Amino acid sequence: MDFRKMTPSSDRQDASSDQTTVLHDFLLRENMARIAREQIPERAVYAKGSGAYGTFTVSRDLSAYTQAKLFSKAGNSCKIFTRFSTLGSEKGSPDAARDLRGFAIKFYTEEGNWDLVGNNTPVFFINDPKKFPDFITSHKKLPKTNLKCANSMWDFYSQNPESLHQIMMLMSDRGTPKGYRHMNGYGSHTFSMINEAKEKVWVKFHLKTQQGIQNFSREEAIRNSGEHPDSAQEDLCDAIEQGNFPSWIMYIQVMTEEQAKNSRWNPFDVTKVWFQDEFPLMEIGKIELNEIPSDYFSHVEQAAFAPSNLIPGIGFSPDKMLQARLFSYPDSQRHRIGINAGQIQVNQSPFTGNQNPSLRQNEMDFSQYIAPETDEDHYTQPGLLYTKVMNTEERNRLIHNIIESMKEIKGSQKDEIINRQLCHFFRANIEMGMKIAMGLQINIDANTLSHAKV
Repeated sequence: MDFRKMTPSSDRQDASSDQTTVLHDFLLRENMARIAREQIPERAVYAKGSGAYGTFTVSRDLSAYTQAKLFSKAGNSCKIFTRFSTLGSEKGSPDAARDLRGFAIKFYTEEGNWDLVGNNTPVFFINDPKKFPDFITSHKKLPKTNLKCANSMWDFYSQNPESLHQIMMLMSDRGTPKGYRHMNGYGSHTFSMINEAKEKVWVKFHLKTQQGIQNFSREEAIRNSGEHPDSAQEDLCDAIEQGNFPSWIMYIQVMTEEQAKNSRWNPFDVTKVWFQDEFPLMEIGKIELNEIPSDYFSHVEQAAFAPSNLIPGIGFSPDKMLQARLFSYPDSQRHRIGINAGQIQVNQSPFTGNQNPSLRQNEMDFSQYIAPETDEDHYTQPGLLYTKVMNTEERNRLIHNIIESMKEIKGSQKDEIINRQLCHFFRANIEMGMKIAMGLQINIDANTLSHAKV
């Protein structure tokens, strides 16, 4: 029996209208709920970034150092996802801001995902993770004014002399790279490699751009920030879409356990570098980026990197900052994306189904490690960076950038902060200290500086 024929047409129309209204209200509520919830918390650091997919191809058999299948023979390859970012700036900040740049790579290997999470500098500001929250706070906006403050930043630097090496890199040309394609990348931390015989070596990872190093001057970066705030994102997308696939050659430095014991500096101190004349670069492969993700949010924003994502044959070290990041990064991703972050497409392993394999095979006992007495030498390497690595023009630009930044220090703490920081510059190099002091219009008696280390 057709019950519709028993219902007056007017009633049927009213019912149809009611159903349409209900459907409309449902869709309205769903769309409103979606738009309110589609954003996720901003990263505490490395908030603004760009990303792309590509490939990594091995150029050297590393089986003498590692049991990782990826490095078992030259010619092996895997898919990768790489994310570049600024360190301390918010998502809406300009790409050309003076800042460190994050350089993170996710290798989708047959043994699980391996994340190499680094920067565009080989060192970092601190080597004690207890200082990290204060470091981040000093580079963020003030709670009262919501403005960045030179006092906070330089006050932190001046009270933590180990930051000097990184300060000089940040204030140099490399603090304002001309897009992500034109900068190098570094794993920064010391990692370990373990072969089938359970023999271990220490390694550092380097990535050298094949597009050539290009940087903005301070004035160019300021102008670019106003005219093209998303210049690095635009440059990366345009290059890949035009078929100019950016690439980097990957190298490692290798240090044996015996060499580590006799090292002049703590080889696990992320504020120090390994000299390349003693530990030469060894080419191990090439990364090439060739695909912009179809949806920025799903891939770049929801990408979750963590140095705890390792594969057999690659492990940790006594680097205290690295060990702290093993907890903080996964924990941050759980807060930002949720407990199932590893199931999101960009984070999921196409081979194992998990974000990262078991780490038990990479566990090590570092309790016997004793740091060398030169741990407190925070000035020799920055001094050599100034005299041996930088040319005259680069030194002049470094000094100019430091002066312009320190001129922004204000208030009752101004003299105390500047004098404290000047002491560090003088200890690294007297000429550098004198030029900075002169630029800040501070009179220094050179006769009192005989104790400073050249």
